Amino acid sequence: MTARSASVPGRDEPPAIPDAGEQGGHRERLIAAMATAIEAKEYRETTVADVVRLARTSRRSFYEQFEDRDACFLALFDATNDAMMRRVAESVDPDAAFDQQVDAAVAAYIGSVSEHPALFASFVRELPALGSAGAARSAATLERFARTLIALVDAAAEAQPGMVRRPLTMDTAIVIVGGLRELLVFSVQSGRDLQELRETVGATVKAILRASVV
Repeated sequence: MTARSASVPGRDEPPAIPDAGEQGGHRERLIAAMATAIEAKEYRETTVADVVRLARTSRRSFYEQFEDRDACFLALFDATNDAMMRRVAESVDPDAAFDQQVDAAVAAYIGSVSEHPALFASFVRELPALGSAGAARSAATLERFARTLIALVDAAAEAQPGMVRRPLTMDTAIVIVGGLRELLVFSVQSGRDLQELRETVGATVKAILRASVV
């Protein structure tokens, strides 16, 4: 089994967040345009007019795809996290050594955030303001990331019998994913270079996984 054949949530979905100028469906172009607008001037300053202008479509097309601006923002949140999960999953070679697998996953996760810090910061600030819809989306994404981590550990166990002695539990996966997410939130808000976190995060994740599954 290779990393690409592991059963990972979200792996069969279409590519997320294309460039706003790419030819494609209205929905994909509008999501891409929302990302571009947020990175230019934050979500609270972004209007539907900005999005349709960047997407080179009409307000009518926008409202055919999304109930309102918040719905488009949540779709962007989903697309961004789908892309991040695919990147993490595809970066890990289940035939590699344990430490190499962890380092690859951590590098992919942190790299995804550090390449779009304004977008990540916007999710951190704005999701709570969306009330129950934002809270539900945040919780669902945390669970999906945890399941992705479990799937990667399962793939490693299948590829290298004996390397993983017992399955990774959902509770432990949530501790890892949730802790990493909170560290990145704090670091983005502090204006810290996220690449500085790779060594500490890698060592912490390895320690937890060794105690839990290896």
